[in-house]
Amino acid sequence: MSQSVLNVHELVAGYIPEVNILNGCNVTVSAGEFVGIIGPNGAGKSTVLKAILGECSVRSGSVMLGDTNITGHRSHELVERGVGYVPQNRNVFPSLTVTENLEMGCFLKPENFKSRFEYVTNLFPRLLDRAAVKAGSLSGGERQMVAMGRALMMEPKLLLLDEPSAGLSPVLQDEVFVQCKKINAEGIAILMVEQNARRCLQVADRAYVLDQGKNAYTGSGRELLADPNVIRLYLGTLAKATGG
Repeated sequence: MSQSVLNVHELVAGYIPEVNILNGCNVTVSAGEFVGIIGPNGAGKSTVLKAILGECSVRSGSVMLGDTNITGHRSHELVERGVGYVPQNRNVFPSLTVTENLEMGCFLKPENFKSRFEYVTNLFPRLLDRAAVKAGSLSGGERQMVAMGRALMMEPKLLLLDEPSAGLSPVLQDEVFVQCKKINAEGIAILMVEQNARRCLQVADRAYVLDQGKNAYTGSGRELLADPNVIRLYLGTLAKATGG
């Protein structure tokens, strides 16, 4: 079995004292694996990422990055340890150009900018065409490319994605999922929280269904897509909610 890049164990976490959003959540991501997290609104999907990034209070449980316990570490510390993060909202600097946004992603190792810029624009050729354009004037799909590209500038071994298809048209959603598969094919492990449950399960190697902050179902994307209980309890309502 591949080495574990990330191991979230029995995590209990929340934002307000004595109110837990996660109630014993478990998530594992192996090297090079593509893992999805789906579930109804309020299930705690994005809170898993916030807990990993030290952006909410972890009451018990642990977050391991490889052999290192990173529970409670702040997000900037994790960037240095090889974790990239693409938030759902405010994920670009609108007043900066595409190139300047990518430079911000490489601020800890500016000497690597040229090679990483070439890597990212080979992955997303449209960013090279739009390099001098301010990110605020880009389409939603292009902004998502900038956000993912910026997260890749520090050569992460793990990429955390929070609702990457949110607010995009169905065509642009498909494009984002294709881009995620392309990134994963480069050997970068991905943990993706996604409201478009059906599409997430189609692209992920494995996935977790969260409900009320706990693991409800776990399996390969294909297994969960075919599971009658997952279809009945989650896929139908989530598909209606996302239009998918």
